[in-house]
Formats: sequence, structure tokens, C-alpha cells
Amino acid sequence: MSDDSDGRNTLSVDDFVEYCRTQAGLLTGHVETMREEADDLLDDIDEDMAEIRSRLESQSSGVNGTATPSAGTTGATGVGSETDETDLDEIEALENDVEEKQFLVEAKQTRMEAFQQLAADYTDLAAELQSEAADGQAALERVIRFEAETDAPVYFEERETMYEAAAAAGSADDPAESADESDANDGDQSGDGTKTNR
Repeated sequence: MSDDSDGRNTLSVDDFVEYCRTQAGLLTGHVETMREEADDLLDDIDEDMAEIRSRLESQSSGVNGTATPSAGTTGATGVGSETDETDLDEIEALENDVEEKQFLVEAKQTRMEAFQQLAADYTDLAAELQSEAADGQAALERVIRFEAETDAPVYFEERETMYEAAAAAGSADDPAESADESDANDGDQSGDGTKTNR
């Protein structure tokens, strides 16, 4: 950041450009984490579906023969009809589990899309600030307005946004009054703290 004779940080457009790029990077990191979680759920769904198919095939092939134990089925020494009934209950439980996991995958995909969009918007804002912002003060006001309009704080559970810093200072409606406070917060976030928070 730039320095002045008072030893206080002054507002710089580059600082806010870097802030927006950092925010975009953090959002992208969250997307990658959610993608991995969704992939794990899809793998679980594949395994459950394979188990369901195996149990159904076992039931079909053993209808007229002796009751054969299915994978994971206990009490296979009972009457065939009782074993079949147990299998049906377990198949139904597996199907319910698959439905729940599919719902979770869909929810994660929706959330991933929202995070990706905000990351792209932050990247666009960084480019806008770099080419259009007259000075650091104008850049600060633009960032605060952007984060208010996009509900950005909702996406950052472990990191304070510029908008939140301004609101905490009681000046969300007049960003100019808290320029120095918000800039100081940005300085903290753009340093080592930014790299460690996710």
C-alpha cells in the first residue's frame, strides 16, 4: 500500500483490485472443495445403486430355490419369505439413502454455481476498478456498494468483507467516513491473514 507522512495507510486502487482478486480466489477454492464433496457423494450413490441391483438380482434368482444369503443380510437361515422381506426393507432403506444423497448433490451444485458467479463478478469488478476508478476512495465506495448488492458477506463465513467493515463502523450509507478504517481492514486481509483464511 502507499504510505504518507503520518505513517497511515492511504487508499490505493491497486489495493482494492488485489482485494477483489483475493475474494475471487477464495470463492474458487470453496467451489473446488464443494466439487470434491459432490464427487464423493456421487461415488456413494453409484455404490448404493450397485448394491440395490445386486440384491434385486439375488432375490430374482432365488425365488424358487433355497434362500441364499445376500450381501450384508443377517439371519439368512430363516424362511425364504422372511429373508426376502428383510431384503426388501434393506433395499428400500438404500433407495431412501440414494434419494437423500442426490438431493445433497443438487444442493451443492446450486451453491457451486452461486459461488462461481460471485467469483466471476469479483474478477470483473477488479478489472473495472483498474480501468475506471479515479482513486482509492472511489474504488472503496464501489467495492462496498458491490458487496451490499450481491450479499457478499453470506459467502465468507471466516472473513470480514469491506461492506461488513464499513457497516461495523456505522458508515455503510456513507463509505467515505470510514475509508481509513476499511482500508486498514483490507490491509490486514491482503496480508498473511488472507492466505490462511478459507
